[in-house]
Amino acid sequence: MKTCHRFETVRAQYEREIAFMLAHSERHAGRPAAKSSAKQAASTKQRMARALTSHVGRCPECG
Repeated sequence: MKTCHRFETVRAQYEREIAFMLAHSERHAGRPAAKSSAKQAASTKQRMARALTSHVGRCPECG
């Protein structure tokens, strides 16, 4: 699937944010902050999927 520059940018931003949250979760394993970061990472993955799906639906280059 060919995607546009904006798609790649949005995906990279979300993936970086998810990586930060997962790294924080690993650093603070066993603490409430770790559990919170892991939940936020899962939520962010869902938001990324929703954002990219709607982008593909609207973008003439990706869709």
